[in-house]
Amino acid sequence: MTATDVVVPLTPRSHRRAPCVGTDPRETERLLLVRYHRFADLAAREELVERFLPLARDLALRYTYTDEPYDDLLQVACLGLIKAIDRFEPGRGTKFTSYAAPTILGELKRHFRDKGWSLHVPRDLQDVREVAGHLGCSVEQVLEAQEAAASYEAASLDAPAARDDGESASLVELLGSEDTAYELVEDRAAIASTWMALPDVERQVLELRFMHDLTQREIGERIGYSQMHVSRLLRRALDRLETAAAAA
Repeated sequence: MTATDVVVPLTPRSHRRAPCVGTDPRETERLLLVRYHRFADLAAREELVERFLPLARDLALRYTYTDEPYDDLLQVACLGLIKAIDRFEPGRGTKFTSYAAPTILGELKRHFRDKGWSLHVPRDLQDVREVAGHLGCSVEQVLEAQEAAASYEAASLDAPAARDDGESASLVELLGSEDTAYELVEDRAAIASTWMALPDVERQVLELRFMHDLTQREIGERIGYSQMHVSRLLRRALDRLETAAAAA
């Protein structure tokens, strides 16, 4: 049976047997369970599903923070409820909800573990979260431990990157890359000298605009210039710096 096979009972109430005798809800539930398990009374099974459907809903709501649609979560929870009804042993004297709740939660967790991956992932990776929970540590610490365990055996940088291909490039040839920051060294040096040559007011306008994030109007109010004058000062200073960078 899969989650898609689970449906809310559709048998009309008028076609079912009369409710069990007894005003105590727990006693009524026990009698329904006895009727189902001893006499294979499917109407009793359906009534049990209806009675405990709110429990399945509440447990499904615990996982609404995930990306799974609530309808799917409810179907999985209902599947767990039906499994709990089918497997429960009334003669043990245990309260049914004490058995049903962990059964439903187990079905929901199994759903996320086995079906919640968009790609097929090895089971050992799916169990990392469970391992972290048992050890009382974070998932990141478990993954770091796995990486550390893989470091016991060192690999040669001259070895082929692809183990099955002896003609592939070596690891050392694939490591590292050009540092593009070197290209900025000359630009920075040229801009620095031009910056020092700018008039004080232009440097002040640039600092207020790009370091203090003030608007042109706010800059004008602070230094006593009009917004249009501030705009001209900014444009002139930026043009000088751009020219210096292009010539570098």
